[in-house]
Amino acid sequence: MNQLLLPLLLMLVVAIPLVMGTRKQKKAAAAQQELLSSLAPGDRVMTTSGLYASVADASADTTIDLEIAPGVVTTWLRQAVREKVEPVVETDEDILDDEAVDETIVEAKDDERVEEKSGAQIAPPLEHGKK
Repeated sequence: MNQLLLPLLLMLVVAIPLVMGTRKQKKAAAAQQELLSSLAPGDRVMTTSGLYASVADASADTTIDLEIAPGVVTTWLRQAVREKVEPVVETDEDILDDEAVDETIVEAKDDERVEEKSGAQIAPPLEHGKK
């Protein structure tokens, strides 16, 4: 009886993670298939190569037309779509923050322009050979 216990335990130790891993893969494949079948014109997607685009036409079974720029439509395999992404909506606060960053205060001092210190600074150039 003791001789059969060790091989049985070893098989369980190997079999349990294997079964759990295949279940996880099946769930991920089902979720990806659901995503691909639910694509509709106007959806914003990201491809496996990192390209962001909008779905222009999703009527074919194996291919999908993506609009990567206004008026530029390309045909891709459906499997190339990695995920749906939310469209970027710029709010009024974002616009105001961008304008505030652009308006850095510049002062004139001894024929030099000195910008307000915010963020990274640039070191002055090294002067080699001067004594």
